[in-house]
Amino acid sequence: MIDKLMNMLEEREDEMIEIRRYLHENPELSFKEEKTANYIADFYKDKDVEIVTNAGNGYGIVVTIKGGNQGKTVALRADFDALPIKEEAEVPFKSKNEGIMHACGHDAHTAYLLVLADCLIQLKDNIHGAVKIIHQHAEEVPPGGAKSIVEEGFLDDVNAIFGIHVLPLAPAGTVGYHSGYSFNGRAYFKLRLQASGGHGSSPHKANDAIVAGAYFVTNVQTIVSRRVDPFNAGVVTIGSFDGKGTFNVIKDSIELEGDIRYSNEETKDVIDKEIHRIVKGTEELFGVTCELTYEPDYPPLYNDPELTSFVADTLNAIEDKDIKEVTEFPKMAPSDDFAYYLEKVPGSYFYIGCTPEGVEEPYFNHHPKFDIDEDAILVAAKSVGHVVCSYLDMDK
Repeated sequence: MIDKLMNMLEEREDEMIEIRRYLHENPELSFKEEKTANYIADFYKDKDVEIVTNAGNGYGIVVTIKGGNQGKTVALRADFDALPIKEEAEVPFKSKNEGIMHACGHDAHTAYLLVLADCLIQLKDNIHGAVKIIHQHAEEVPPGGAKSIVEEGFLDDVNAIFGIHVLPLAPAGTVGYHSGYSFNGRAYFKLRLQASGGHGSSPHKANDAIVAGAYFVTNVQTIVSRRVDPFNAGVVTIGSFDGKGTFNVIKDSIELEGDIRYSNEETKDVIDKEIHRIVKGTEELFGVTCELTYEPDYPPLYNDPELTSFVADTLNAIEDKDIKEVTEFPKMAPSDDFAYYLEKVPGSYFYIGCTPEGVEEPYFNHHPKFDIDEDAILVAAKSVGHVVCSYLDMDK
């Protein structure tokens, strides 16, 4: 079966690229991907599968391919939302939707999984078990789509889950993996600080919100340097400080927003505790009132060590002209809501090199000039194809 599958994927490489380019031209933002979802659902029309649309808290689609033999159930996920970025990449299939761009590679993720799924459908009588295809909406914007798909029970019968992300850290043909904690978790916070305004000439008759806010900004930077274990990663970023006013008026209120990243649950708890403590201290020290909104977004992404070794061993053992190197990648600082799936069932999220050919310093994901080597799409399809077939064949 595996040889048939690889041949089918090779024959349909042009179709994958065509799908990717169509999606790239027609990007839609998180929770607004109605046309994209319709396109995906239409792809499965009249195919011998079970399909659920509007899965989760948006336009998610879950397709179940039941094999001809008993066995385990494996899930595969690809996300399909885009970003609010004005595209600057000079490609002939540039985004037609102003200010929206597939700047993270989700178009490539969807393209490979659609064709791989269709090939598996055609070979379903040879499958031992079942394959659940998750086309997920809204990866980019919390609360994301993954958590709601888990909560609706779509993974209750799943034994393992796999997914990929294209990354311009290596050329097409390279597959990367990382065991254990692999992506950071993240949280968002907003602080509204209320003091009392006044005239710049009479500070003793006012209570300066900007001074109190500046104290808060300075002090939260000590959390990572003085409260977090130096062997753990943590970041506290103040991305917005809204204190604009008039030069000779003491500001009565300010609002700031921040982004938090953490490598594990221990670091998450430390940062959470310390931010709340510093907020209380700011109130006491400056006699102000603080309103804190603190929202954990995505948990740290933990790749199951056993299944990650299985992925690496499986891909290292094959001889495939398109999969040229399998190597360990470093831990990644970004976040991904695939982490919610991995909290529910064991699995592995691995990486597909996509650096454009001839480019020494590629633009990274989320950059307005981000682009990929489209050879990576076939590499993704083949890599996941090998992994899913080998996994389902283990116990037959």
